[in-house]
Amino acid sequence: MPHPPVMTRAAGLDLLAAFLAGPGADYAAARNTDRGRGVAPTTSALSPYLRRRLLTEEEVARAGVRAYGERGAEKFVTEVFWRTYFKGHLETHPEVWARYLAGREAAQGRLAAEPGLRRTYERAITGETGIDGFDTWAVQLVEENWLHNHARMWFASIWIFSLRLPWELGAAFFLRHLLDGDPASNTLSWRWVAGLHTRGKPYLARRDNIREFTQGRHDPDDLDEHAASLEEETPPREVRPAPADAPPDGPVALLLHLDDLHPESLPLGGARVVRVGGLTASIEGATDRVRAADAAAMADALARAGGHFDCPAGPAEEGWAGALPVVTPFAPVGPSAEALPAGCSRIRREWDERAWPLSNRGFSRLRGKIPTVMGAWGG
Repeated sequence: MPHPPVMTRAAGLDLLAAFLAGPGADYAAARNTDRGRGVAPTTSALSPYLRRRLLTEEEVARAGVRAYGERGAEKFVTEVFWRTYFKGHLETHPEVWARYLAGREAAQGRLAAEPGLRRTYERAITGETGIDGFDTWAVQLVEENWLHNHARMWFASIWIFSLRLPWELGAAFFLRHLLDGDPASNTLSWRWVAGLHTRGKPYLARRDNIREFTQGRHDPDDLDEHAASLEEETPPREVRPAPADAPPDGPVALLLHLDDLHPESLPLGGARVVRVGGLTASIEGATDRVRAADAAAMADALARAGGHFDCPAGPAEEGWAGALPVVTPFAPVGPSAEALPAGCSRIRREWDERAWPLSNRGFSRLRGKIPTVMGAWGG
């Protein structure tokens, strides 16, 4: 991944094209291998663009099918759908996010009260645990704001089961530093590793697996490979996804946020955008580099929106919309949704309308309906 990546839609499209023209053909076989720092990743590295929807999941999945056909693109498309699934699952289980926030606060209180826990935590986030691999990934995360997906799984597992640290603190550490830090993907991935998302089935980092998929660079010999899953008294309640609104006809002000920065493809119906504002609600505690990426992505989206709709576009400061009705892309559970002002018409993409109701249980339900969501894999 370029360091730091250029956070514009044009840069994301260039990266997508380069991936599909070259390493994407080997994605299914190579994707689990973490080659380390300074080497081209075996994954697409599109996640910072997908997280902000500078690129949409739909266009990336369809581009994969056009490049490789249904069978050749199946693994890549399935991985793209994991992002859609996590958003839909958190939308149907918003209590997960509330529990994470409460658990993070409680764990931070423990750090203040328990010196031993605090020392372990500080060694973990500075890469000074002595665990081969883990320390390298901790430093890479802080310095590069990115980790290979397989390394994220190993890191989370070691954090939870070998270091015995609260998972919420690890999830918060990731969110502060990752350029692609997404409330749904991050929170639910940490819960999956802990054995909370798929109850009683934790992901345990294993020495031989790490050795194989880091090509022998790391060989940790002090992991707990037999730990029991974390538990919670009751699973989070399932709810129906909040309904979307129909955009009003006539002139509107369009409010953009960090969860959807592709205004050109929004389903606006009879609405006519005459003003665009940008609401940048970064993750709480996000590093300066993450905030800079957010700001750059928003600036790019506002520039494109102003040109596309031929209207003024800028930050959503007080009174920016005047008396116009405000339309905004539907913001899934997280900081953007929490920051949106009352009274907006929240419109939802058809992709999410089809996929989110299928994301209320395990991923297999949505995976089996991928051809349906994509219109029989239409490119």
